[in-house]
Amino acid sequence: MPHTAFATTTRGLRRTSPPMVLFEKAKRIGVWDPSDIDFTQDLVDWPRLAPDERDAVLRLTASFAGGEEAVTLDLLPLMLAINRLGWAEESVYMTSFLWEEAKHADFFDRFLTEVAREDRGFDRYHLPCYRAIFYDALPAAMDALIEDPSPRAIVRASTTYNLVVEGIIAETGYHAYFLALNDRGLMPGTRAAVTKIKQDEARHIAFGIYLLSRLISAEPALWDVVQETMNEMLALTMGMIHEMFEPYDVPPFGQDESVFQEYAMRQFGKRLDRLDRARTMSLASIEELTRNAIEDDDA
Repeated sequence: MPHTAFATTTRGLRRTSPPMVLFEKAKRIGVWDPSDIDFTQDLVDWPRLAPDERDAVLRLTASFAGGEEAVTLDLLPLMLAINRLGWAEESVYMTSFLWEEAKHADFFDRFLTEVAREDRGFDRYHLPCYRAIFYDALPAAMDALIEDPSPRAIVRASTTYNLVVEGIIAETGYHAYFLALNDRGLMPGTRAAVTKIKQDEARHIAFGIYLLSRLISAEPALWDVVQETMNEMLALTMGMIHEMFEPYDVPPFGQDESVFQEYAMRQFGKRLDRLDRARTMSLASIEELTRNAIEDDDA
């Protein structure tokens, strides 16, 4: 598609727009190197974990490793669809997405290689609900944008990626890492990296909610696409959490499955509530609400 104008040489980039605020934040706190994570204490702590605890951490890490690689592989069609809308600020911010997702995959691969130090085959932890999400639903929603970059298809893809994969599944996974390791002060390198990754993903989620809100504000009927997609993915998400606990007679680290099911449902409700409001909001109001949310989470 030929260009007719460039924002930088005509109107200038809107630096107070939510995507540019997020881009500034990504430049300020998103520049960290997975290779700098110090695993010295992690290598001491790892063999001290009980066998089922090591298995649970491996199961969680293998899920993140595959998930981060999946979004790295699958993200480009969404970026291209946003580019086709001619939204310069959104396109600028999305350049940070791919780099950050690749860094996350880099870190989890380092953990599996340098801390777990087992032969590969960690995909044994990718069970049916996990595979239905990351092997099938995510690439299908993203790949659909290649032929159909319509707002409806963008909403379905962004809901799958930003709201479900990042906003529910990943955030529940971070919660699991911290509940398992924080109280006992275990594996500080891993915890430091997961904290950095969580900060990166918080920006992605904020952008996804803004993007979806902007599209719904312009076309309120797209709210139905969000609801439909979230409802389709909910059973798989809850099934994936159950898969994580099913192999254990006694939950590792003393954490019950219901804690994570309830946490995921709270995330589900929180995301839907934000988008429900967008149906009756102006773009200016959505931008102000998003900026305030970014400032409240300025970490």
